[in-house]
Amino acid sequence: MRLSPLCLSLLLALGGCSLAPALPKPALPVPDTYGAAPAGEAAEKSANTSAAAIGWRRMFGDPRLQRLIEVALEHNRDLRLAVLNVSQVQAQYDIQRSYRVPGVDAGLEGSRQRSSSDGGNSTAIQETRSASLGVSAFEVDLFGRVGSLSEAAFARYLASEHGLRAARLSLIGAVAEAYFAERLADEQLRLTELTLADWRQSLDLARKLKLAQQSSGLDIAQAEGQVATAEADLESRQRALAQARNGLALLLGTEPPADLPPPTPLAQQPVLTQLPPGLPSDLLAHRPDIQQAEQALIAANADIGAARAAFFPRLLLTLSVGAISPSFGSLFAGAHQTWAFTPQISQPIFQGGRLRAELRLAELRRSAAVVEYEKAIQTAFREVRDGLAGSATFGRQIQAQERAVASAERRRELSTLRYRAGLDSRLELLDAQRQAYASQLGLLELRRDDIRNAIGLYKALGGGRLEQG
Repeated sequence: MRLSPLCLSLLLALGGCSLAPALPKPALPVPDTYGAAPAGEAAEKSANTSAAAIGWRRMFGDPRLQRLIEVALEHNRDLRLAVLNVSQVQAQYDIQRSYRVPGVDAGLEGSRQRSSSDGGNSTAIQETRSASLGVSAFEVDLFGRVGSLSEAAFARYLASEHGLRAARLSLIGAVAEAYFAERLADEQLRLTELTLADWRQSLDLARKLKLAQQSSGLDIAQAEGQVATAEADLESRQRALAQARNGLALLLGTEPPADLPPPTPLAQQPVLTQLPPGLPSDLLAHRPDIQQAEQALIAANADIGAARAAFFPRLLLTLSVGAISPSFGSLFAGAHQTWAFTPQISQPIFQGGRLRAELRLAELRRSAAVVEYEKAIQTAFREVRDGLAGSATFGRQIQAQERAVASAERRRELSTLRYRAGLDSRLELLDAQRQAYASQLGLLELRRDDIRNAIGLYKALGGGRLEQG
């Protein structure tokens, strides 16, 4: 009996059908535009340029920050874990894909057996040598079970790839935010040092005026309290700077290099704060977390096909050919030829409801994947709208705060002159100095918040899609 190659080809060709349901992509659960610009204008911007095409080196022009991002991409432990996760999922896909082709095994076996008869007076030794080549338990995928499992594994592999992109983008944004937090803490510390020096001079002035009997002890007490407040604030700023540097080092995965370029002040940071939003539909192609959720949905849908196919018969084929001979020397010359062909069909009859429960579980998981996919889109839409709202208001707010700083500085200078001339009380000067200090701190925080908003919008739009390094 011989297995016709044509018959084997027909059996293998039967594995082309699939019981996985059709998967129409859910409609966008968000409006067609962000509301920040007319639809035509947004579409024109989307056609001409996209934030996803802006690489992080172009987004962040500070050479010091660029170097820190490079270090983080090389040493960050979370990113390394994401890379390893992709490799693990790829290995799982390779394992599942191997079930779609027959496995071929080769074997070589030898045995030596001693037997006796006539009460041990006669002995005989029998030797047997065999060699075989066979196809081991290959499942003919009649109803697409193996194909569906392979499709699900491939979709999960793609999801892990998108997850890696999301992790890279998140790391770049986190390093940028930590860097600007460190810049803010450093500039706040330097401002506090200058303010403390100025208030100490004011205290010396109050003491001299007291010696000249031009002021009271109350002025000295107020000045001393002001200096003590600034000294306490200085310690707080030093602690904040140290903690900001520690957080940045954690993201880098190593200590910052010693040869970093000098930092750029917040007011002169070359960060793109105005980014083209495009249309909400662009997020499907640009946001790695949305693409990850989409592949998870595809995998869940393929699992339904595998669960459905489990209700139908499974056909397993085992084929082997070989030779048997008393010695290895004659194994391939004049040996007895052997072959075996073992088809096996199994049909589930009673499983205690397990198959139906598995199908129901697969359907519920797909429903959950649909919800997660829609939630990812809604979250992305909200993040983009928040970023656009910030882009539309931070610039005007910073300009207004700069005017407030200039006004507070003029008031402080005039109050100092009037206090020296004895026209204003110490309380008026104290209030002017505190207002100037607070307005300068507020301006620094606003500049950092403007940059942080730009970073959030950059991530929300899927920035850096075309730049991998």
